Amino acid sequence: MIKNKNLHGFHLSRRAALAAVAVSALFAFAAPAPSFAEDKSIKVGIMAGEEEDIWRVVASEAAKKGLKIETITFNDYTQPNEALERGELDANAFQHQPYLDNQIKQHGYHIVRVGYTGVWPIGLYTKKYKSVAEIPEGAVIGVPNDPSNEGRALRVLQNEGLIKLKDDTGILATVADVTDNPKKIEIKELDAGIVGRSIDDLDAGIVNTDWALKSGLSPAERIAQEPIADNPYRNFIAVKDENKDADWVKTLVSSYQNETVKAEFDKVYKGTGLSAY
Repeated sequence: MIKNKNLHGFHLSRRAALAAVAVSALFAFAAPAPSFAEDKSIKVGIMAGEEEDIWRVVASEAAKKGLKIETITFNDYTQPNEALERGELDANAFQHQPYLDNQIKQHGYHIVRVGYTGVWPIGLYTKKYKSVAEIPEGAVIGVPNDPSNEGRALRVLQNEGLIKLKDDTGILATVADVTDNPKKIEIKELDAGIVGRSIDDLDAGIVNTDWALKSGLSPAERIAQEPIADNPYRNFIAVKDENKDADWVKTLVSSYQNETVKAEFDKVYKGTGLSAY
């Protein structure tokens, strides 16, 4: 009898154990899968200044989706792509396609665009004149010296009739491509971040909008601007080519491209920059 009782107890214990395993398996199956980005942290390179305000909101949106963003700030355009290529960053957000194309050509970077952010129409600023027509003969006009922005600046001067470029000149025009300069303007090539700060020493300067804000220039001091329609200079988020299809990249882009971030963008840039997605 004792033997049978023990055997019966063994069957009950075994049955209970199997039931427990089945219940555990059921709950394990039914439990929601952890987010792909659980405990995922990334570093994103941005320009110091207004972009820090924008990206605080982006980081907040990303955190809701399980992605932690640490922003790394830079003060010039030459470093973020090098840092991304070396793996010191997971992404950056500061440049347009002509600039990246030139960087890839020069350095062989394996970097691609994954999502647009905003566009800042480049403009001709001056504290001395009220219109382009007032710019005198022999005036000194500053332009950014990096290849893509210099070509962009020269096209503004051409659109305003101050110079003429070779007919077959692409977007990477330089002063060597100027074929006509009726007012004998001196075009002074300066670092993009210096042009706006040097405006008091120039007759006028072509200044990127973000640098215009940093330099204390106002829209009232802008006497010309590049067209908005079909603008090739929309900025974007970029990553290494090997990561372009990663789930965290999709989350990063969606964390930027939404109405919450757009509202902060409009507040920070006050119409000088426009959302470009």
